Amino acid sequence: MIARKDFFGKSVVTTFINTLMGLPPVVVGLVIYLILSSFGPLGFLRLLYTPEAMIIAQTVLTFPITCGITISAVMSLNPKLKEPLVSLGAPASWEARILLNESRLGLITAIITAFGGAISEVGAIMMVGGNLTGFTQALTTSILLYTNMGEFATAIALGIILLLIAFGVNLFLTLLQMRSKIKRTV
Repeated sequence: MIARKDFFGKSVVTTFINTLMGLPPVVVGLVIYLILSSFGPLGFLRLLYTPEAMIIAQTVLTFPITCGITISAVMSLNPKLKEPLVSLGAPASWEARILLNESRLGLITAIITAFGGAISEVGAIMMVGGNLTGFTQALTTSILLYTNMGEFATAIALGIILLLIAFGVNLFLTLLQMRSKIKRTV
C-alpha cells in the first residue's frame, strides 16, 4: 500500500521506515527490556528472559528491513501494471497479489537480508533473553560467552555451525530467487 498509493506524508513514512532499517540492536533491546520489565507497561505478561521476548526483539529488528526493501521492490514495478487489471475488472485483492508476485525477486532479497540481520544478532536478544543456558541461549550469544571464557575451540565450532545454517538457508533462498528469475524470463 505504501509503495503504490499516493497519500499525504508518504515520503515521511518511507523515510521513517528506512531509518528504522538501521536501528541499533542494543537500543531495541533496551526499549523492549524496559517495556517487558516488571515496572514496564507489559511487565504483567512476564515475558522478559523468555524465547518470546527474543522473538519480539528479532521481529522489531527485521520488520523495518523487510518492509523497506519490499516497498522499494514494489515501487520499482511499472506503474502501468495496474491498467490491465482495472480494465479486466479484477478485484483490488488481485492487484496486491499480482504486484507481490511481480516483485518476488525483491521480496526474496528482503527475506535474505532480514534473515542475515536476525541470525547475526547478539545485543538485543542477550538483553531481553538473558542468555540462560538451555533456555534462551542462541548460537550467537553462546559464541560470545565461550569467547569471553577463553574457550575458543568451542566458540569456533559454534561459529562454523552458525555459518553452515546461514549458508543452507541462503542457498535455499538464492535457488528460489534464481528459479523465480528463470520463470520471469521464460
